[in-house]
Formats: sequence, structure tokens, C-alpha cells
Amino acid sequence: MLRTARRRWSRELPSLIDGLALGASGPVIVHGYDQPAGGKWIDNVIPGRLLALDRTSGEIRWNSPCEVGYGRGFGAGLGSERDVVVLGPGQQGHRIARMNVDNGELLAAREIGGFDEARVDPDLCICIAPRRIAALRTSTLAEVWTFGAGGERYHGIARDGDHLWVVYKNERLGRQGVLCIDVGSGEPIGRLLEPRQRSITGLTAEAGLIAMVVSNVEEAIPPDALQKSAIPTAGGARVRSGIALLVLSARNGGVERPLWCCALEGELEADFPDVGLRADSGKLYIARGATLEVRDLVSGRMLGQQTVPGLDEHVAWTVAHGAVLLAEETRISIFEVPD
Repeated sequence: MLRTARRRWSRELPSLIDGLALGASGPVIVHGYDQPAGGKWIDNVIPGRLLALDRTSGEIRWNSPCEVGYGRGFGAGLGSERDVVVLGPGQQGHRIARMNVDNGELLAAREIGGFDEARVDPDLCICIAPRRIAALRTSTLAEVWTFGAGGERYHGIARDGDHLWVVYKNERLGRQGVLCIDVGSGEPIGRLLEPRQRSITGLTAEAGLIAMVVSNVEEAIPPDALQKSAIPTAGGARVRSGIALLVLSARNGGVERPLWCCALEGELEADFPDVGLRADSGKLYIARGATLEVRDLVSGRMLGQQTVPGLDEHVAWTVAHGAVLLAEETRISIFEVPD
């Protein structure tokens, strides 16, 4: 029987939650919105709120209206100038806003192009739309570069230092692969995986190592490499083909070598698994339902496994700096990470 993860603290919030952010220091940032009576709103976007919670106790430091509301596309993170940056829908399209992390004061805001997913780092905000990837300077909100290629659609991103890894779909082939972009210039560097996968999910990266779930591991790495890198599942079976968790070492935007892979048991090709992946401090965190599994990112060795209450109903979750930050509908919690 799995142990239940130890909860550091949990806080019920007055707003519905739709996003969160956690930096190396400072408060936990939560973006939410107030559900209108009857669930009806005259516009396409419900006005948002941004809250800062003490990372030790969960106490609310401030709760402020936010220029970014609830709707399609969201991203949030901490900047380098005691600020928090939020991206998402506004009343006139998508918007980016900077707020003071100490008191919630609005510092700057402007309209930006629409997007489906965004990540915020101290230097850059990266936005991804089906046909376009854009980078904006976190401190000034100015657009730095854009990237897009004919016949491609973009589905997910992971940043690792100067490299941005992107899941893309070749429209002619109808298959997905992973490409690499230089974060500073927006120029393409290489292709980690050619477009041969029906689906790629869970993309995450750290220190030159990239993890993902692929629909057919045989199409991702050569048979001899598959035989060497496959590790047994809990039931003792080794991956031979089909859906698998795959970890690769990268060099110059391409595959240096496969590190390890394992089958995802009980999943059919027609029913692609709902698996969340996060890489942090040399570990890979694997969320399936309410279970959080921890493996060594380099070797795949099992380090721990716990049940995290609410993980199976999460709105958002992340792992950073020795903790699991979990958002449910109106509750935010921090749990101890399995060793």
C-alpha cells in the first residue's frame, strides 16, 4: 500500500484557481477568478485575480484584481525585478501584465498575440500558438523573436537553459516530433525526434536531458538502443514497442543517446495515457491519477512513490525546490516530495 504524501499546508481560497507559479524564493503565486452567479458572463473572458501566499504558512499576503482573466491560454512566473508576470486572455484579446510581487501593484501591461500555452522565466516569456512561437522580454514585455515554419503546428514546449524544446506536428505526415530552438535568437538548432509519433506528451527537460511520453518508442530510437535502455516495469516486463516513457540525452539539438525508457502498463494505443512529467534537481516526477512516482532522471532508478491527495483532480501542479505545489478547484496545497 502506498504512503500518502505529507502535506506542509493547504489553503482554501475565495476564488476558483486556474494557474500557479513558484520560484526559488518568495511567495506562491496563484491566478484565479470569481465565478459569476449562474455561471454566465456577458463577455468571453471572466475577470481574473492574482493572489500571493506565504510559501511557509500558506497565509494570503495579498489578493488583487488582475489584467489577465480566465479563458484560453495562460502562463505565470516570477521575474528578476521583484515582479510577477502573468499572460492570458483580456477583454480585447490576449494580454501580458507585470505586477509587484510584494503588494500586487500593477507595473505594466500590454496586448499580445493569442496563444495556447506560455511559460515565464526571469529573462523571457515564451508563448506557443498552433502556427507561431513568440518570446517576450520579461522585464520590458517587448517581443524579442518569433518562430514558425510552413506545414508545422506546435503543441508543447520545455525550456532547458539556452535550448527550447518544442513538440511539433508535420501536417503532411500527420505525425509529431520534437525540435530545438535557440532561446536567445529564436533560430532552429536541430530535430531531436523526426515526425513519426502519433502523439507526444509530458515534455520536460533539465541539464541536457529530455523526458516525454511517446506513442511508439520503436519509431523514436533504434532497436539495439531500445534493448539496452529499456528498464523493467513494476510487473517485470520490459518495453518492446508502443507507448512508453522515454528519456534522452541531447547534444546540439539532436539525440546524443537514449538513457532509459519504460512501458506504461495497462494503456492501449487507442487510449493514450494521461501522464504528467516534471524534471527537477536531477529527478523525474511522474503523475498518474493520484500517484506521484519519482525516478532518477539519468538512470531511471525508482526513488519513491506516494499518493498525493487531489493530484487526480488537479487544475495545475508543479514540483520545485523540494516540494509539490498542487492546485485544485479552490484549494492550494504544498506536499513533501518523495525521497
